[in-house]
Amino acid sequence: IVVSMRPRQWVKNLFVLAGLVFSQRLFTVSTWVALAAFAIFCAVSGAIYLLNDVADRERHRLHPRKRERPIAAGRLPVGVAVGAATALIAAGLGLSAWLSRPFLVTVVAYVVLLVAYSAWLKHIVIVDVLVVASGFVLRAVAGAVVIAVEMSGWLLICTILLALFLALGKRRFEYVALHQDAARHRPILAEYSPELLDQMIAVVTASTVTAYALYTMSPETVTKFHTRLLPATLPFVLYGIFRYLYLLYRRQVGGNPSELLLSDRALMLNAVGWICAVLLIIYGTRLE
Repeated sequence: IVVSMRPRQWVKNLFVLAGLVFSQRLFTVSTWVALAAFAIFCAVSGAIYLLNDVADRERHRLHPRKRERPIAAGRLPVGVAVGAATALIAAGLGLSAWLSRPFLVTVVAYVVLLVAYSAWLKHIVIVDVLVVASGFVLRAVAGAVVIAVEMSGWLLICTILLALFLALGKRRFEYVALHQDAARHRPILAEYSPELLDQMIAVVTASTVTAYALYTMSPETVTKFHTRLLPATLPFVLYGIFRYLYLLYRRQVGGNPSELLLSDRALMLNAVGWICAVLLIIYGTRLE
């Protein structure tokens, strides 16, 4: 069950902590509330993966890698998987209601969106990647509402653009890696082509860097954090994006951005460097 919940994918749920960090409430009691919200999203997203693997088990058995997943391989019975997913979602919603009503509404929206994606939306061209990106936005929104802080519009824009960048990169990897069998394993890939995906990736890449740069320099940001040093974190963002593109186009990897972050040392060190730089600038200024 745990393997089918894909723990490596839980790194995506770190977006829940964005509101905590950028509201400058990291070293307060709000941290425990945000961590509880993070755990809830890990449980709920894991449940969605279980349901998705149940629905797609026949198609996964034809895939060179996905056929090793417990449900597709027959190691995890369908009934057990569905029961575990139902229990996880119920527990997640119950704990969400205990934390706050706005947070519960956001978690419900996330569950409904992801279920709709698995059942229908993943078969609609362009909408499929937009829904994936929206899932990241809902994580960020949930992290803000659970501690009752306002989420910056800039951060929401940066979140959805970064999520689109990763989703499109994943689509391109799948298309190229599976060749003629791409549409059989993921039918929506028949609507894409490497050239179309390349153009979309180029647009989103430029937009992501521009949005983040504008956010770090905006008067709103300077006033909020009392510092003009946040643009110093831009090199980390540039390197992370360029490194991912290098791995995608030259090393032919990138099918799972979450696992790539955990397995590629350069990406991991860069992410840690960005986090340390942001914390030092935001909280170091506050301590002064």
